[in-house]
Amino acid sequence: MKPFLLLATRSEDAAADSEYASILELAGLEEHELRRIRLEAEPLPDLDLDDYSGVIVGGSPFTSSIPDSHKSDTQRRVEAELGGLLDELWARDFPFFGACYGVGTLARHIGGVIDGTYAEPIGAPVITLTDEGAADPVLAGLPLSFQAYVGHKEACTYLPEAAVLLATSEQCPVQMFRVRTNLYGTQFHPELTLDTLLERMEIYRHAGYADPSEFDAIRREVAAADVSHVGRILANFVHRYAR
Repeated sequence: MKPFLLLATRSEDAAADSEYASILELAGLEEHELRRIRLEAEPLPDLDLDDYSGVIVGGSPFTSSIPDSHKSDTQRRVEAELGGLLDELWARDFPFFGACYGVGTLARHIGGVIDGTYAEPIGAPVITLTDEGAADPVLAGLPLSFQAYVGHKEACTYLPEAAVLLATSEQCPVQMFRVRTNLYGTQFHPELTLDTLLERMEIYRHAGYADPSEFDAIRREVAAADVSHVGRILANFVHRYAR
C-alpha cells in the first residue's frame, strides 16, 4: 500500500506526537503507512502525489481568519504552501481529509467564509448527518447522530455551492463537508481519543479554547461522552482510498 501523508503544524512535540499516534490508532495504520511532515518546522518539500494514497491535514494552533498582518511568518508560509497543494488536490480530485484547521483551509480555498461566528469551546456536542452524509461512503456505519470532540475559535460561516454539506450541529452549522468527490473536511476532531484531548487541553490551557477555571467541568463532560463512533471516519477514509 502507498502511504498516506500527514501534514502537521503543531510546534509542541507532545501535541504533535499524540496527534500522529491517535491517527495511526483510529485509522488502523502502521507507522510506515503514514508519513508525517511537520510544516511548522520545515517547508513543504516537492511532492509527487502519485507516491501517496491520500493527504491528511490535522488541527493547528493557527487561526486562519485573523488578518495576515497578525500572522507569523511561519503561518503565512504554511498557508501559502497548503494553498498551492490544494490547487493540485482539487485539480486531480485527490483524496484529502482535513480536520479542524484542515476544514478551514479547504473551505477558504474554495471561497468559503471562516470567522468566529460559530466558534465552540472544548466539548463533545451531538453531530447530525445530512441525507448526503448518511449516503457518503466515508461516513458508512455511523449513526445519524453521534458525539465528537470539538474546540475551535473559528468555523465556516458560508459554504459555497461547490461543497456538499455532510454533517451539522446545533451550535456549528458546518461540521463536515465534501468537495468534488474525494476531498473532505471536518470541523470536529475524528482523530481525538479522550487521553489525547485531555493532554491537549493542558498543552493549550491558556490558548483561548476554554476558560481554565472550567476545566474540571469540561473533563467530566468529555469523559462521559460516547465518541466510539467517530473514529470510524478515519478508518473509512483509509479503507476507501488505500492503493
